[in-house]
Formats: sequence, C-alpha cells, structure tokens
Amino acid sequence: MNTSVGNTARLLGAGLRALLVLTVICGVIYPLAVTGIAQAAFNDKANGSEIKNTEGRVVGSSLIGQSYGDDLRWFQGRPAAGLGENTINTQYKLLISGASNKAADSPDLLKSVQEAKAKVLADNTVPGYTPREAQIPADAVTSSGSGLDPNISPQYAELQVHRVAERNKLDVSRVEKLVKDNTEGRTLGFMGEPRVNVLKLNTALEALAAK
Repeated sequence: MNTSVGNTARLLGAGLRALLVLTVICGVIYPLAVTGIAQAAFNDKANGSEIKNTEGRVVGSSLIGQSYGDDLRWFQGRPAAGLGENTINTQYKLLISGASNKAADSPDLLKSVQEAKAKVLADNTVPGYTPREAQIPADAVTSSGSGLDPNISPQYAELQVHRVAERNKLDVSRVEKLVKDNTEGRTLGFMGEPRVNVLKLNTALEALAAK
C-alpha cells in the first residue's frame, strides 16, 4: 500500500512538472517567439495590414472590402450580394463571408446582374463621357466568392475614372494616373490577375483631392 501511494505521488509530481514545463514552453515562450518574429519580419501583415490616411488614422485593412454606399465621390468596390448585414458595424455591413451559391442560369442572379449593369452605367455617365455596356467587367456586377474582396480589376477602376474626376473636381488625367499607380500586377508575375485595392486607391484619392 505504501509503495502504491509512493508511486502515485511520484507520477502526480512528474505530471505536474510536465504540465508546468509544457505550459511555459507552449503557452509563453512559443507565442512570444512567434509574435516577435512576426512583428520583426512581417510587421504590416501581423498587425492586420492596416491602411492609414494622410492624418495617420487607420481607415481599414487592405484585406477586407468596404462599402462606400451611394457616395459617388469614391471608387466603388465589388457588389456584396447574398450576404447578411451587420447592424452593429455599419461601415462594413457584412455579417458573414460567403457567396450566394446561385447557379449561372438563376433568374435571380441574372436579374441582379442586369440591375447592377444599369446602375454602373447610370452612375458613371457624366457630361462628356458615356460608358458602354461592353466596357463593364464581370467584377463590377458580381460579388466575389467571399463577398469580402478588397480589389477590383483595372478595367472597373478605369470605368469609374471620369465620374470620380467630375465629383472631386479633378483632371481626368490625374485620376487615370492615380489608378495606374495603384494597379498591382500578377503575384510573382504569373499568379492571379492585375488588381486595384479600392481602399488604397480611395485613400490616395482623398490625399490628391485635399491638395
């Protein structure tokens, strides 16, 4: 009996020591090491890829799309159809991430695409410039798989140039250059498609308009 009690006590002691050591290693040392490496090597990504305006205020993340509502001073992102609304966070208006899962021949999808086309044409028609339906890229009238895409195609950004220039009292050439300067190429030169981050573009637009 004494031997059994002694073995039990020894095993409990060994278990507690192992728990303490593993807690220190896995719960303290490892997280601190990973956090330190992330902050040193990938500071921007580790802190949420934040984007700041000219005043140094954080206006969002380059990874998450934002809604600009009907404020046509700004470049618009992709539609976020099919997703719920978040009544608490009114800036993003997104509660979940996901696609509508509607088939390509869905009457509801076809109707929403036609309505989106009409809105894109109406919104971007300004004195001296009338866009054509053939100019409208797919990302202007359809949501992404996640509904959170922060990027648009260069074609959609260029389609909005005249309207943005007119609304902000800027020369079209200056806004065109802004789009070009904020266009990113394919990742590593061959992955994905050229893209424009809408929040980065609008932040640069805000700085340009302020001048």
